[in-house]
Amino acid sequence: MQANGYEPLLDEGEKLSRKDLTALQLDRLKWSLRHVYEKSTHYKEAFHAANVRPDDLRSLSDLANFPFTVKDDLRRAYPFNFFCVPMDQVQRIHASSGTTGKQTVVGYTKKDIETWSSVVARSIRAAGGRPGMKVHVAYGYGLFTGGLGAHYGAEHLGCTVIPMSGGQTEKQVQLIEDFKPEIIMVTPSYMLAILDEFKRQGIDPRRSPLKIGIFGAEPWTEAMRKEIEEAFAIEAVDIYGLSEVIGPGVANECVETKDGLTIWEDHFYPEVIDPETGRVLPEGELGELVITSLTKEAMPIIRYRTRDLTRLLPGTARTMRRMEKISTRCDDMLIIRGVNVFPTQFEEQILKVSTLSPHYVLEVTRPDRMDQIKVIVEHRDGVSNEALKEARNSLKHHIKTMIGISTAIDIVAPGGVDRSSGKAQRIKDLR
Repeated sequence: MQANGYEPLLDEGEKLSRKDLTALQLDRLKWSLRHVYEKSTHYKEAFHAANVRPDDLRSLSDLANFPFTVKDDLRRAYPFNFFCVPMDQVQRIHASSGTTGKQTVVGYTKKDIETWSSVVARSIRAAGGRPGMKVHVAYGYGLFTGGLGAHYGAEHLGCTVIPMSGGQTEKQVQLIEDFKPEIIMVTPSYMLAILDEFKRQGIDPRRSPLKIGIFGAEPWTEAMRKEIEEAFAIEAVDIYGLSEVIGPGVANECVETKDGLTIWEDHFYPEVIDPETGRVLPEGELGELVITSLTKEAMPIIRYRTRDLTRLLPGTARTMRRMEKISTRCDDMLIIRGVNVFPTQFEEQILKVSTLSPHYVLEVTRPDRMDQIKVIVEHRDGVSNEALKEARNSLKHHIKTMIGISTAIDIVAPGGVDRSSGKAQRIKDLR
């Protein structure tokens, strides 16, 4: 039994030795490369342009010779030209939110759905979930992969699913209180909105039935983990995935260690590269995560550049490797007067000030041809004017000292920052 009370429960894939896992990865990678070469016009042309063929892969390190896939490749294939099976074999279609350009469309065969369900079930189990538990799913349903991915995975594990979806925050609290789920799956920023609603209704969140929170779909910090765990008296773990790869369930933190996300390497092969040069980096170095699917049929993906920044680390709770908890993305980066900054850097400084809440947005403007950034953040309830003045000065000092830029600080009343039932929008770029 582990110190936090969770005994690991492993499936056959998680029990593989490193040697057996590597052999399985190589076999599956060879299959995946042949599959896309034979079935995808895009990949056949991309392989030819890079002067490689599937048979050129003789070891896992040879994958570095194959071309990357980027989101624009998928957008150009809109809607179905990236699929590698006939449409009558596609059981389900999902798509990204499409906030920039066309949506990226992904397809799944029946076997793909079963694979996806199994890796999400494994993720829930790694988080401490067990058959018979109730899972409150507050990820959005629909084309977004979060809701249905969590739903099918929980059912696959043998859990009872409460398919609440996002929004209706007052009702979220009511159903948590009435249906008594032990597990909630939701974005971390929306969990904070649920926390606010518990407090608004005068309900002690620490007395809720929740025991485990599985949070994903956006970067979040260790400080936010601590905030959520202490507020609800739960174990908060991170789940990772992308619709382009499969959806949630590519990797998950193990509750007994919470030291980074174990990548389910029997289905997904990870690399970390220098985002500027594309060079594969050694284990432990910070770079951009690249993922290749090993078992997908309808839409395999080869060397997909995720834009997420992380490190690959040796396995601890499992023989499979871990990746460091993702707190930044290449495309989240802002350049303010020559300084590279990320939203989570500001979040860390905000959470050092006890009178400020985790609800914030960064407003970027360019008056007089010079970039300016303003942090708009809510204060907590019952804070005096004198304490607000001290909070403003303290946050301004922390940001200048730790991040290296000067900012304007606008502290607003609780509720003054817009809430989202999905991914939090941390940047308002008005340049």
